[in-house]
Amino acid sequence: MTEAELLERARTRLAPEPIGRLEAARGDHDLNAGLPLARDPKRAAVLVPIVRRPEGPTLLFTTRSSRLRAHSGQVAFPGGRIDAGDAGPWDAALREAREEIGLDARFVARLGYSDTYLSTSGYLVIPVVGLVSEGFALRLNPAEVTEVFEVPLVHAFDEGNHELHVRAWNGRLRRYYAISHANRYVWGVTAGILRHLHERLTREPAQARSPEAP
Repeated sequence: MTEAELLERARTRLAPEPIGRLEAARGDHDLNAGLPLARDPKRAAVLVPIVRRPEGPTLLFTTRSSRLRAHSGQVAFPGGRIDAGDAGPWDAALREAREEIGLDARFVARLGYSDTYLSTSGYLVIPVVGLVSEGFALRLNPAEVTEVFEVPLVHAFDEGNHELHVRAWNGRLRRYYAISHANRYVWGVTAGILRHLHERLTREPAQARSPEAP
């Protein structure tokens, strides 16, 4: 997908406002029938940073610090809980990106919102897709992030690279998406958010909202 194709599809297929309704959320339950869902999930936002590069768009990911109590060492998009002082998911995502990796909001243009993700950890995650212009400089917060890296969008959106894995979780087998690139392993909520974004931007609208068969 070229940058021009990305921008055109984002304009027509991403939501202009957050899809924040709990009943509209996708998530871990898409692949796992009967999975217990959080009744009163905490609201969070992540920035899905698509970086403009001469060779083609890339996705920027972080690796979470091993010091963190939750999801330590995992690959993630910048993000976190929506605080009372945030004007909304967009402001929360930009604030978290600034706090975690020092990304200046001046370099980020909002493209729209992808499908809200309900996680088994009790979060309702609103993904904000942003186009990041070159010229930015990052400053990592070592308490939260150990590294950042980029994956070509063409690799991330290749369905041949979307693997369904299974592992035991709380006494039952759980299915989830995983995407590998070089020696990096993207899985769980982050891979699920990426998969749903891929569906929105590459499939016909009627197909993009269809959950995978259990």
